[in-house]
Amino acid sequence: MSEQVAPPPAPDAATPQPAVESSPPGQSEAKKSGAKKALGIIGTILVVVVIAGLKFGIGSYLNKDETADAKAGDCIAELPEITGTEQEKVDGAKVVECTSTDAAYNVVGRVEDQTEAQAKADTACNQFFKEDDEGYIFSSIAPGKTGYVLCLTKKA
Repeated sequence: MSEQVAPPPAPDAATPQPAVESSPPGQSEAKKSGAKKALGIIGTILVVVVIAGLKFGIGSYLNKDETADAKAGDCIAELPEITGTEQEKVDGAKVVECTSTDAAYNVVGRVEDQTEAQAKADTACNQFFKEDDEGYIFSSIAPGKTGYVLCLTKKA
């Protein structure tokens, strides 16, 4: 068996060295510190934008009241059932298609500009409930402000 061995490189043949561009010492440090300053400024701006977005934009979108546009004829997904005059805070209430299997309540009326006291009095929806209806009241009212009341009946 024979082996082939590559001949050693010629002593005169120099391997090409990559060209290195050198800049004066003060100039490269200035470029680096300028880049660091720019990144610092961009980082600060990004942090401010993210915080503002969470506080005003995205935060309000994530906490969006999905029943804010509900009107008579709409349907609401299942809510916790409460008996008597008890009230309970509900998160995640939403309007759904009335043909959806999630639809649990029919919106039979909506009353605007209600205070918390008016909503607790349970009289806002009397005009919307029929005598045989088992009525439910859903309200969205910020403390100390006015909001709306949805008058609901159990979907048949």
